[in-house]
Amino acid sequence: MNLYLITFQSALNRIESVYDCHKDLFVEIEKFFTLHLVPYTEAASIPADAYRMAFIASGGVEKIVTQHFELLPYPIHLLTDGQQNSLAASLEIATWIRNKGMKVHIIHGTIPNMVKQLIDHHKAFAAQREVRGKRIGVVGYSSPWLVASNVDYLLAKRRWGVEFIDIPMEEVYCLFYQIKDDDIGYEASVFANRAIACREGTPEDLLKAMRLYRAVKIICEKKKLDAVTLSCFSLIEKLGTTGCLALALLNDDGIPAGCEGDLQSIFTLLIAKTLTGQAGFMANPAFINDDLNEIVVAHCTIATQMVDRFIIRNHFETESGIAIQGILHPGGITMIKCAGECLDEYFVSTGQLIENTNYINACRTQVRIKLDKPVDYFMRNPLGNHHIILMGDHEKVIHEFMQLNSCKLVE
Repeated sequence: MNLYLITFQSALNRIESVYDCHKDLFVEIEKFFTLHLVPYTEAASIPADAYRMAFIASGGVEKIVTQHFELLPYPIHLLTDGQQNSLAASLEIATWIRNKGMKVHIIHGTIPNMVKQLIDHHKAFAAQREVRGKRIGVVGYSSPWLVASNVDYLLAKRRWGVEFIDIPMEEVYCLFYQIKDDDIGYEASVFANRAIACREGTPEDLLKAMRLYRAVKIICEKKKLDAVTLSCFSLIEKLGTTGCLALALLNDDGIPAGCEGDLQSIFTLLIAKTLTGQAGFMANPAFINDDLNEIVVAHCTIATQMVDRFIIRNHFETESGIAIQGILHPGGITMIKCAGECLDEYFVSTGQLIENTNYINACRTQVRIKLDKPVDYFMRNPLGNHHIILMGDHEKVIHEFMQLNSCKLVE
């Protein structure tokens, strides 16, 4: 990974001395990046798509930075280790930038902490470029109850570079009927043997669900889709199965896949996968305990790679098809949701997964979470219904990514 530092150094200091003066920081950076120190006067030589950042090497450069701030990628980050009055200069520069109505962040602290911030920022930078050109398949249509989860395809493409592609359900039906039980019998057997139990569902139900998985995967391959959302409820009447198993296995395959044609949630799943390499759990908030700052979230599908073990169930609302009751490992989680018609708002919070619950009046996979942010966000200012759960703490890199794209944090 290349890191180009646009270096601002006082004329009182020799540019040749920059490395020696800040050697402790640079040696640590060079464990993760190929470092290029570029005087601001030579910034035009940096490749256009390179990862770059301002390095404030000393005091006395405030006026120079304000005269050349157009060299800095936006939102502006100022890296400073404090040597030679560089922190004081950075504070003055940052205040000037904020007074002009622009965003700026100072990267400073202990050397390990500064390097960690650089790594998180680079992940966001790389993800921003990776997301561009991604193709999201919308198989069918959004469920009619998702009245606040629309996305303007054109605005989303302009902001993020992603393309939403409408695919008629008839394409799924056609492929479904072409696939024979013998084609997917072995896969169905392997899946069934991985489950710790089967509470509902027949072998015929499992074969239907596996045929649907194969059909949707073929569409993903033919259309070169990077993610897909499925109008699952319309499948039940036509095919006698649900999309729960198909979506779980697609997520296992590394293809972010979401339910109900929810456009905002499938985009959230896509960026979560891009940033963290993980599949996410798309879930409904089911119960909220404001006193304990806890929430129970639930859904009938989850990537099996996310869970310690799972039980084969049927779909909660319709009592048909195949669903998954996943048992997740307690520990740290991150909850995220991207929203808005051009996907320019987001919520993110870390928390602790406390327990797997088993309420009879909620979807099959259920977890109780204690959030680190106030759970009354869901009552005051929610970004719709579905939210995405990731295992581990990814809050900082998500913030970096969303702020890099000028999105608004909702709390």
